[in-house]
Amino acid sequence: MAIRKIESKEEFKSFVERIEAQDGYRKPVAFGICRVDRGQKSRDKILQATFPLVNWNENYGSAAVLIAALQDAGESVDFSASEQIFDVSDAMVINALAAFAPFVSEAVGENHKNVQVIKELARIVDCEELDDNFRVVFLFDEDAPKSVEAVYIKLYALSLGKAELRSVNLNGAFGILHNVAWFGNEPFELDWLRENEIELKLNGAYPEIESVDKFPRYLQHIIPADNTRILDSAKVRMGAQLHPGTTVMPGASYINFNAGTTGAVMVEGRISSSAIVGPGSDVGGGASILGVLSGTNGNPVTIGQNVLLGANSVTGIPLGDGCIVDAGIAILEGTKVAISRSELEKIKEVNPLWDVKVEDENIFKGVELAGKNGIHFRQNSMTGQIVAMRSRREVKLNVELH
Repeated sequence: MAIRKIESKEEFKSFVERIEAQDGYRKPVAFGICRVDRGQKSRDKILQATFPLVNWNENYGSAAVLIAALQDAGESVDFSASEQIFDVSDAMVINALAAFAPFVSEAVGENHKNVQVIKELARIVDCEELDDNFRVVFLFDEDAPKSVEAVYIKLYALSLGKAELRSVNLNGAFGILHNVAWFGNEPFELDWLRENEIELKLNGAYPEIESVDKFPRYLQHIIPADNTRILDSAKVRMGAQLHPGTTVMPGASYINFNAGTTGAVMVEGRISSSAIVGPGSDVGGGASILGVLSGTNGNPVTIGQNVLLGANSVTGIPLGDGCIVDAGIAILEGTKVAISRSELEKIKEVNPLWDVKVEDENIFKGVELAGKNGIHFRQNSMTGQIVAMRSRREVKLNVELH
């Protein structure tokens, strides 16, 4: 059975309400149509999923249309499942286009992008029968992903800023994704390359492999904001989130998945997984913000606004606004930090809720200073002791660069 062409927007609204009223119906957390790259050796192995559009807690009417189009094409949608994936068939596309008919003429530019996806698939159907590389994905719960497609739709949600950093369940993602050789946007199975190495090399067809990883690069899938600069595509992994105005310099910089910036930031160091850097901050050359698996006891690190991390410094605790970590020193949860009475009084002024006893000599562990504003961490060059004082320097980025 096929969906008859809907003639008006009022009729479309009634159609959606009727679909959503069916027993057990649930609005998806996320949905989208993707094109998958299959293994060269094993077609059942999905190596990558490319989504032209990801819907995250939005556009529920479009979700209802796709569900109805699947059902009328003979598919059964299980709303009790955490995720559902279907091949996109010619019949599904024809059904969806009929339902979207009132919006087809308006679907250009920034308008009705889900309709644009169906329009393009319909154009492909007019030229040839769809192959099994097109899939429609629904996530009905924010559970751990069970498929490559589910991992990718979540990475897209993060990198597009549709989901907040640390808010997405990616448990088990490494076990789901395959380690592949990347040549541009094309992934290759390593076993296939080994088996065909002689023929490929003798015929000049061996790919120029750029990386071997389970994750693609951010720029393989995401178009950044106009004022965002990434000077080396290898420096940002898919699933990272870059706020407009962020600059990622070459060299020692790197931003991992589920990590990134919430404002204009200069990045010349490493932002590890789950680390977040606030607006106006500067991650100096070779500086490292530790991730949850690299020395923070599983505690994610947030860097506040207008913070300066000096070259080759290491930060393993959250920092509040206006902090400075001098070049070459490490501030970890267990680092002993000395603060004089006079400096601690000044630090308390910008942290009025901090209830701490002031003594002549105050020794803190780094974790006790986590999240506090206006602290400048330094090292006494005579004794080697790590000390802290009230920051007296305003950290400001060059607005022309961001």
